[in-house]
Amino acid sequence: MDPALTSHALPAWFRARRVFVTGHTGFKGAWLTAWLKRTGAQITGYALPPQTEQDLFAAARIGDGIASITADIRDAHALERALRDSAPEIVFHLAAQSLVRRSYAQPIETYATNVMGTAHLLVAARDVPSLRAIVVVTSDKCYENVGLERGYREEDRMGGHDPYSSSKGCAELVTDSLRRSYFAAGATAVASVRAGNVIGGGDWAEDRLVPDIVRAAVRGEPCVVRNPDAVRPWQHVLEPLRGYLAVARALVDGGQAYAEAWNFGPRLEDGVRVRDIVARMRSRWDRVQVEFAEQPAGPHEAHLLRLDCAKARARLGWQPLLTLDDALDMTTDWYRQYCANPGSAARALDEQLTTYEERMATEVTA
Repeated sequence: MDPALTSHALPAWFRARRVFVTGHTGFKGAWLTAWLKRTGAQITGYALPPQTEQDLFAAARIGDGIASITADIRDAHALERALRDSAPEIVFHLAAQSLVRRSYAQPIETYATNVMGTAHLLVAARDVPSLRAIVVVTSDKCYENVGLERGYREEDRMGGHDPYSSSKGCAELVTDSLRRSYFAAGATAVASVRAGNVIGGGDWAEDRLVPDIVRAAVRGEPCVVRNPDAVRPWQHVLEPLRGYLAVARALVDGGQAYAEAWNFGPRLEDGVRVRDIVARMRSRWDRVQVEFAEQPAGPHEAHLLRLDCAKARARLGWQPLLTLDDALDMTTDWYRQYCANPGSAARALDEQLTTYEERMATEVTA
């Protein structure tokens, strides 16, 4: 491990750097944009508008103080123009159709956004001389899930039963092909990053466990939960984001040596069943009510999924800082504050970023 890549110095490294974020109005993109704002980075965001005023981007006023472009990742010409005009040093590509069940209903939209959107971004990036690093965000679901007990490794086969998972596997193949075709010998280094089921305050997406539970709790109703014994790599959203920041820095400072795929997941013991997440949320918030659908009707969803993050640990100095209980504490606290006072969204987000950076500052690396 290169000691220079340990995470405690990450925020200062991004100060005054020009950063382009696609999908900055989404849940994960909003957290990343808020964090980059704290570092003093010069940010241009490119995304569709937030779906509701409740979305984190709107509720926490994350668009204040940045250049925010409302446009579609499927619009190649608008994307090319935005990249050229903003002249970034670093791109984080998060724009995506990110829901498994929606992908069954809208497969063409899913492939157009996740596959062609990625191709549009990388092809446009060829003509941006200021660029040093591109971080393409896909998903742990990019792997061909064959029920492995061990965590999936970066060299494992791409695949996907459902259109969403398949589209993320395709995005990985597109990224690898265009990296080798156009970027391998140049000054711009391209990496892809894969993370699992992220949780955190401000996620209101449909058909995601925590937002569904919170919505039902607010209504005073039980949430019907499918697949209670499915195992997922649960982690707080700031954990993989720290990994994405570390990859961007490694690409700028270390170049093509880091231009490859990277996994960012929790400790293996934090890959737990859906019913365990429900029980822990119940213990933290008495408004949570849940009913299990033991044999739900509906499209196929994977039962077991874990990531092996040994490469990120060894080469980037990245390792999880939060336990699953830490992640659930932070997540539940954010929603409780927001539901009591919707005007608290920005303050709650900032407080949690401060707490997390303090944890980073005391990180002990091997």
